[in-house]
Order: sequence, then structure tokens, then C-alpha cells
Amino acid sequence: MTRRIALSVDQLYRPQPGGIGSYVRGLVEGLVSVGEGLEIVGVGPRSRPAAVRQLGIEVASTLLPLRLLTQLWPSYPFGVPHDADVVHATSVAGPFGGGTKRAVHSVTMHDLLWRDEPGSSTPNGIRFHESRLQFLLRAEHLRIITTSPRLGVRLFQIGIDPDRIRFARLGVDDTAVAAADREEVRDSLLAHGVVGPYTFYAGTREPRKNVERLVRAHRDAHRECPDLGPLVLAGPIGWGQVDTGDAVVLGLVDRALLLGLYRDAAVCVYVPRAEGWGLPPVEALHAGSRVVASRNCPSVEGNKEVVLVDPLDESSIGEGLVAALAQGDDVLSRERRRESVADMTWHNCALDHLKAWL
Repeated sequence: MTRRIALSVDQLYRPQPGGIGSYVRGLVEGLVSVGEGLEIVGVGPRSRPAAVRQLGIEVASTLLPLRLLTQLWPSYPFGVPHDADVVHATSVAGPFGGGTKRAVHSVTMHDLLWRDEPGSSTPNGIRFHESRLQFLLRAEHLRIITTSPRLGVRLFQIGIDPDRIRFARLGVDDTAVAAADREEVRDSLLAHGVVGPYTFYAGTREPRKNVERLVRAHRDAHRECPDLGPLVLAGPIGWGQVDTGDAVVLGLVDRALLLGLYRDAAVCVYVPRAEGWGLPPVEALHAGSRVVASRNCPSVEGNKEVVLVDPLDESSIGEGLVAALAQGDDVLSRERRRESVADMTWHNCALDHLKAWL
């Protein structure tokens, strides 16, 4: 018997899909890899951006534009196929209903960052997310999937019945894209004046990501340890002003180059003030690289291969960079780091979701 699973792909229509966009692509890939017995259908607006077409699945669409669709999804499941056995909202945007009479409905809660870091969001963003949280508190038919046990505990403390909460791993494997070769990475960096080793940050440039404090900490650590090389930043501009100082800004890079930059970095660093999960440090580990990360990153909590630091303490960040560089970078060390995230595959992510939908 075939099970028809409808999931929202609206994040891929947005200018900056970010980590949720990676989750949508990965979940689709994982569900497809499970094999027979599943039909995957995306739900979104009528237009089909390249990121949606590349999913390679059926997409059920509605004539409504993205902004209006997001506003109306709590009231009506526009675009959701009537024969869907599972309706999954990949974010709090929705949809939250539709499908068959016995359909399972779920939503992934990624974070509570608008509460943790209100200064890193717009007033409209805070109002939107808070209203959706209140909606989820009332919508008892919805199963809530979290990617962090820590977040699950917080949702329980807020008042969500623990029987509604499920946990799913995220993935970092990327079978569709091969990392750029070393020569291509070297040429790309050379075009920005970078020769030799470098410290690498991947992520948006916004206040919550703590880039300004990282820049200062790296500058001090580099004086002590020149082999850290310059700080190289890759990723789009986020909300809010950030002074990148003497860091080398690559901006948004394609996926192949990003994977190569992870692999070839002297150290990869990710030290946000607050974080819902934290994909970059896990991607760096998957590439075998040495990693420094904030203690508040759920994705690397308890991972002994990571140098954990206090993101609010510049000396802690700097000491972490030096300590990470002192770690082994031989074949066995790199393999050990990859092994530490070996279970974080999109196939396992899909299996966790299927279990949540039973």
C-alpha cells in the first residue's frame, strides 16, 4: 500500500532558504531513498523556482502568492492534496491540515530564536513567530517534530503535551554535490587575496551569528598563531548590520565550493550567541575538519571532536581556535571526526520522520 506524504516546500521560494531550505531538500532526498511505498509531493505556490524543480518530485500548487499563503495556512490547507496520508509543515509557516480524513498532521519546530535573541529579528518577525507558537499550543492535532531534545524540553515547559513531541535527526550527507577540488578552492581564495591556510566561517552575516566578536577573537589568536591564516567568511547577508573588520568576505558561494572550503580549512569556526541547531559545524565535521563551536549549538552537544567555547567571551573563542589548530589533522583524525556525525544522514532523518508519523 502506497503512503502519500505532502510536505511544504515554500522555504525554497524565499530569497534566503537558509538551514530550513537545507532541511527541506534533505528530507525529500531521504524520503525518496527509503524506496517503495512512499509518494512524496511538495506543497507551495504556483511558480516553480529552480530549487523546487531540482527536488524531482510532484509539486501541488495553489494560485495564492507565498506571503498570502503563509497567512492563510492556519485557517485552510490551500494546495494540500485531498488524498495525502501525511501532511507535514517543514516550518511554522504551515500548512496545518488537509489530506484524507485520517491524515497525520505534523510541523517541525526549529527554534525559539525570536525569544532568545529578539534583537536579531524584526518586530514583524517576532509577532509572526509568537502568533504561530500560540497557534501550535492550541492545535492539539499537530505532532511537533524537533531536531533538538533541548528544544523538546523547552516546548514541554511552555505547555505543549509531551505526547505530541517527536525527535528527528538532521543530515549532513550530500550525495547530489561533490566538493570542489583543491585547485578550484585555492583559485577561488586567491581571487580574494588569500594564500595558504585560513580559518573558515560559513553562515549568514547577522548579529546573532556573533561575527563581530569572532573577528576580534580571531585577530588576537592569529597574532599568537599565524598558521590560523586569515578569517574567511562565506554566506549571505542576514538581518542587521555586521562589521566584518579585516575578515575576507566571499559572500554566497555554490554548494560544491562550500564543501571544498570546509574540507581545506585549517579550522572551521561557528560561534553564534544563540542557535536552533547549527548545521555548519556538523558539515565541517563531515568534511573531516577541525571545528570550534559555541557550547549552545545543539548539533554538536556532547561531541568530543569539537572544541566548545563560550560565544560571549572573546578570549574563550581565541583560545578555542588555537586549541583546535593543535589537534591532529592526519587521516585517522579526520576519519574520527567524520565518524562522530556518521548517523546524521538524510536517510536516517527520513526514518525518524516516518516513525513520528506512525
